[in-house]
Amino acid sequence: CLECGKGFAQNCKLIQHQRIHTGEKPYKCTECGKSLSTSDHSALICHLQVHTGERPYTCPNCRKSFARNSTLVKHHRIHTGERPYKSPQCQKSFRQRSHLWIHQRVH
Repeated sequence: CLECGKGFAQNCKLIQHQRIHTGEKPYKCTECGKSLSTSDHSALICHLQVHTGERPYTCPNCRKSFARNSTLVKHHRIHTGERPYKSPQCQKSFRQRSHLWIHQRVH
């Protein structure tokens, strides 16, 4: 990628990645018209769950359900206490990468 230097083995993946920088969203949901940056089938399925209300990923600890597996993984850390994102400056740890990024602004 000329914008950020990230490399890709497939040109189609580079084109898809470049949409992060351009903001281009050439695909539309037939249900609501929302624009999507990728035609990737899994991304479309995830979005369509907004319309169907489907939440196929269930926490085995508390039975709370989620539309995305990645959200379940983040939620599950509440039960396990896992905090995989550590600040290199002070060793404070966080359950989510975004919380570490917010914390790093302090340093």
